[in-house]
Order: sequence, then structure tokens, then C-alpha cells
Amino acid sequence: IQALAIPEALAGKDIIGQAHTGTGKTAAFGLPLMSRLKRCGGVEIVVVTPTRELAGQVSDELFRLGKHAGVKTTVVYGGQGYAGQIKMINSGAHVLVATPGRLLDLLKGGRLKNFSPSMIVLDEADEMLDMGFLEDVQSIIKFMPEDRQTLLFSATMPKPIAKLAESILNKPVLLKTVNDGERTNQ
Repeated sequence: IQALAIPEALAGKDIIGQAHTGTGKTAAFGLPLMSRLKRCGGVEIVVVTPTRELAGQVSDELFRLGKHAGVKTTVVYGGQGYAGQIKMINSGAHVLVATPGRLLDLLKGGRLKNFSPSMIVLDEADEMLDMGFLEDVQSIIKFMPEDRQTLLFSATMPKPIAKLAESILNKPVLLKTVNDGERTNQ
């Protein structure tokens, strides 16, 4: 997936990436998007993941990939206090990794300053659908700028995810490393 996604993401294209879990998707979107940071003082990349465990893993990997380039990454999810998370975001984070519920709470509450990300990643979109987060994701997108790059990654492409992709992506490139009819490891 990296060989397919990195050139397209560097070119600023919207992407639908269909690949198995554990195939290096984080680097496939993280490296090209972090290389395009303008460092204008505020969150420029938002990565939405379905679970706090995945949010932690993705945040750790993006931190590891970006630390030598001075990229600041933070993660937010439910079960933690708001004050510390808001402080981390507002103190110069370039990359925000979040679960849908917590991100939507922060956006609805207007708690994030300098928040106008130009790059959005929906990671494991099919899991977000399975967990009932589709409406939250649709609401989150309404808070994002119209002029943005959106990447959607999913192991499977059920109809609601395909419909979501159609409604929020702009002329997306479809990248698949999963064969039609092939089952993914769950």
C-alpha cells in the first residue's frame, strides 16, 4: 500500500485505500502528509481511528516517523481529562490522532484554536462503521475545511463506507491491495 499511496498523497490527491490491517498504512499516509506540513501554527493533519488502542498505536508510529523532522503529534480519546488533551493540541501539535466521539466533543465545544486541518485521514473506516461511528464521522467532516485532502483507508468496502467516500472525497484515487472477494483477517 505504501508504494501505491505515497506518490498519490504527495501529489495532494484524495485516496481510497483498501488494504489489510497491518500492511503499513500509517507510514503510507503519515510520511507523505507530514512532508507537506506548512507549520503554520495549528493542527494540519487529523487522523480519525475507531478505538483508543488504535489511536495510541497510530499516534506512536506517527511520532516515531516525524520526531526527527520536528513534527509534533498528539492523541485524544475518551476516558481521559479534557484539559490536558486540549492543552496538548493548542500548544503546537501538527498532527492530531483522535477517536470520533472525543474529537466531535472537542469540535462541538469550540475548544480547539487554530484548528483548520488541510489533511484528514479516516483509518479503518469499516471498523468505525461496525462500531456505530458513521454519523460521528459525517459530523466531524462538517467541521473540516472544504479545501482539504482526504484519505480513507478500509480493509473492506461495505456500501455505507463507499457512500461516505463518495460524499466526502474529491475525485479520489482508488488503491487496492485486497482482491475482490478476499476476506480480511479480523
